[in-house]
Amino acid sequence: MQINLSGHHVTITDAIKDNVEAKLGKVASHFPQLDLANVTLTVERAAQSVEVTTQYLGAPVAVQASHQDMYSAIAQAAKKLEAALAHRKGAVKGHRHDKPTIAEAS
Repeated sequence: MQINLSGHHVTITDAIKDNVEAKLGKVASHFPQLDLANVTLTVERAAQSVEVTTQYLGAPVAVQASHQDMYSAIAQAAKKLEAALAHRKGAVKGHRHDKPTIAEAS
């Protein structure tokens, strides 16, 4: 999976990059259809936030997490992304089968 990492008011260090790749790598192992994820890290006064957007089974999936610690925000975003992808996968699988038709008696 390709990860596009960008920062707003933050310098992307190797440690942050490795952490994002490790967390999203676990998510990608559960959902192999994922090809690309856009990750934006933002630092504000009191909180640090992570926004992850991706495309999964024909629909965009976006999650956002905030915390005082950047690494905790990354972990929360990965957990939310996994839950959102599982929800999307369930919605698609629920419509996979056609409803049974009633055969007319002749």
